[in-house]
Amino acid sequence: MYQYRPTCLTLPAVAVALLLSSCDSTAPVAEVSFSKQIQPILTQHCLKCHDEKGEGTVASGLRLSGYETLLQGTKFGPVIKPGDSLSSTLIILVEGRANPSINMPHGNQTPLNSGQIQTLRQWIDQGARNN
Repeated sequence: MYQYRPTCLTLPAVAVALLLSSCDSTAPVAEVSFSKQIQPILTQHCLKCHDEKGEGTVASGLRLSGYETLLQGTKFGPVIKPGDSLSSTLIILVEGRANPSINMPHGNQTPLNSGQIQTLRQWIDQGARNN
């Protein structure tokens, strides 16, 4: 009759598998800086209409001249949900997931490229800090 004998490799193999499964092989995402990365995107693509008296500011109340005004949002509510880029109105608008009449930037303005949108997403997901 066959008798089961555990091999000496079983326990070490299980231990190695558990150890490897707990390791995160993805590289950490660098912290996104509002002043060095986000504000330049907003200045290039948004500030023309969302400065102190711009057309976008008049229509929505959203001013993008600085961190505090961005976080204040519009007269309809906030456009940033720190930690949640998927639900943040700013991302919905720049990704074109809203009604085409309100997607940003408007008209013939140059849209944000995928890298710029990803940077905005990372900054929001990292907590939308003033750094």
